[in-house]
Amino acid sequence: MENDLVRLAVDLVRIDSRSPLSNIPVADRIEAELDGFEIERLDYTDAAGVAKRCLVAHRGGPGGLALSGHMDTVPDTGWTDDPWSGRVAGGILHGLGSVDMKANVAACIMAARAAKRATLLITTDEETTKQGARTIAEHSKLAQRAGLRGTIVAEPTSLIPVRGHRAHIAFTATAEGVQAHSSTGKGLNANWALIPFLVEVKAMFERLRHDTSLQDPAYDPPFSDFNLVIDNHGTAVNVTAAKATARIKFRYSHRIDPAPVVAAMRESAKANGLTLEEMREGRPPELPADHPLIRLAAEITGQAPRTAPYGTDASELQAVAPCVILGPGSIEYAHTPREQVPLDQLAQAVGVFRRMLDA
Repeated sequence: MENDLVRLAVDLVRIDSRSPLSNIPVADRIEAELDGFEIERLDYTDAAGVAKRCLVAHRGGPGGLALSGHMDTVPDTGWTDDPWSGRVAGGILHGLGSVDMKANVAACIMAARAAKRATLLITTDEETTKQGARTIAEHSKLAQRAGLRGTIVAEPTSLIPVRGHRAHIAFTATAEGVQAHSSTGKGLNANWALIPFLVEVKAMFERLRHDTSLQDPAYDPPFSDFNLVIDNHGTAVNVTAAKATARIKFRYSHRIDPAPVVAAMRESAKANGLTLEEMREGRPPELPADHPLIRLAAEITGQAPRTAPYGTDASELQAVAPCVILGPGSIEYAHTPREQVPLDQLAQAVGVFRRMLDA
């Protein structure tokens, strides 16, 4: 099984499935491993017109647990060697998507194949819109028939159970200008309209860092993430920017009411003449430490459950069944050009997953 596990993990890493691309080649490779499972293909077209596919697979009777992972990856930003090499060296698998989370998906498949009863919820677009998980939650008849009592979302946690994490609201604020050669004085630079809004965004950033009424001490860090990216859409420095976009990702936990932040963003955008778009995922998932699924994960791993500051498909899949986040590898390597996962922990995960499935 270990040889099959590594071979599948390497094969999946070697298929480029960054979120803007179709993930169907990865889905086809996964489906080839699921002989004996009932398989449901959930196809959709994303906002850019790209064909995407989710897979739900089931074997055995109802009332068991599911294993879940996603097929898409972040962009290859910062990589200086081949992101899709699937290189194995010193007992470590390297490559884009190795720990987040194609090798983890391979571990899910190997555990499901060895278990008496198992369901697989394999998504895509986790790194962007969570549309794959939302598609399964809203449309999967097979997942409904499985009567799941819980789902293990196999994101990298170093095999420490995560009982809750943050979810996000993505804000996109856009200012419009008039493009011209900057020396002529004829243009209107959209950045000047964006700057007053950014001043207020910075004030919200500071408030989230220092206002304890907007913090959750059950999380590390206790303050919500409020990350800003600014885009002038390729405008040269001698051209007045016709469009300036600020993108802010606001991550908040179960105990935080996002309404004050949302209201402040809307009011600031309106006051400064900007358009504002909002993209939300499901509410932050969080289970108590004494929930049966969390107790099972803690018992089998021997690790105390914790919370995490990031987000996963659990924000959408919790609509299907309660979720615990539990998988091999460290989150510190995800979204970096050093992405990797230890093969011994990958094999260990197969055993942990199988014990949970058979419990």
